[in-house]
Amino acid sequence: MPKSVYIHIPFCIQKCAYCSFLSGLNPRSTGIYTDGLIQEIKKFYTGNLLNTIYIGGGTPSLLSVFELEKILQCFNFDDKTEITLEANPKTCDLKKLKDFYRLGINRISLGVQSFDDKILKAVKRIHSAKDALMTIDNIKLAGFENFSIDLMYALPFQNLKIWQDTLDKAKKINPPHISLYGLKIEQGCDFYLNPPKHLPDDDMGADMYEAALETFKNYKHYEFSNFAKSKKFFSRHNLTYWKLLPYWGFGLGACGFVNNLRYQNECDFEKYLKNPCAEKNFYKTNLLEEYIFLGFRKSDGIDKEKINKIFSIDFDKKYAGVLEKFISSGHIQKTLHGYKLTKEGVMLSNSVLCEFLDD
Repeated sequence: MPKSVYIHIPFCIQKCAYCSFLSGLNPRSTGIYTDGLIQEIKKFYTGNLLNTIYIGGGTPSLLSVFELEKILQCFNFDDKTEITLEANPKTCDLKKLKDFYRLGINRISLGVQSFDDKILKAVKRIHSAKDALMTIDNIKLAGFENFSIDLMYALPFQNLKIWQDTLDKAKKINPPHISLYGLKIEQGCDFYLNPPKHLPDDDMGADMYEAALETFKNYKHYEFSNFAKSKKFFSRHNLTYWKLLPYWGFGLGACGFVNNLRYQNECDFEKYLKNPCAEKNFYKTNLLEEYIFLGFRKSDGIDKEKINKIFSIDFDKKYAGVLEKFISSGHIQKTLHGYKLTKEGVMLSNSVLCEFLDD
């Protein structure tokens, strides 16, 4: 059975302009939603000891401590379980962070995005740079040894100088973990309907990514978008996804992966609340392609012998042409156990990895 759980909390005070996730619902409904969520968890979760619990959103830090406590009481975990809560700097003071820690939450993922107030306003974040810095101090004061900050690049009005200033502030803070994301405007977000002006071009975006690699060169860059001070601070929950390990997804629109099958919960809020215990609609996906795509995201790349064993193939033979092409071009390199993307390959990862798709 899955040893990891994702819990989706869809509420926000204000939805960010770049966000296409199932979020932005009015926080006044957190109580009734929590009750429905607990019903779903109690039906499907079988009580096994969990390795990771990830509470994402939305803005999970909007929930009351009492609501979070009721949710966590549904699970079997111990002090070795990684329990992550996503938080917005405007929604958790020192007292609330101390209460989170008391509940057993031992990792905070803080949505900072930028340390520039003009940019934060342009993307409709509700916090300021000052709020973020204060919250990071409070996270430490509350007792959290393990926390992560999210940063975003290629945002409106952002240039290399402004971005480097954010990177320098982050480096000075010296967080255990950093997640780095380039702006992607997808259907369902405000920027898709109202395209922003003053966006950096693709070359500038690439330069920003390079600047981050240089700034955080003393971190372990263990996945495309993720940096950690040491292996101790790797996101164990995200590694569950990248290693294609099973996990439950609970809550509105949450996705799960069980017995090599995927599912997604009801995305309509009212329909979900009417029947939170609805049976999961499992479906098959191309697991070989997923294994390759997710594996190449990690800095150590893919283990071809594992792939050969799991999927009963000869990886070198099946992908001989693709491998020869990109090894020659300098986008893929051989490793002791398989292959990984070079820095140049990471920059062009979508183009490179698409060639591993079956026609």
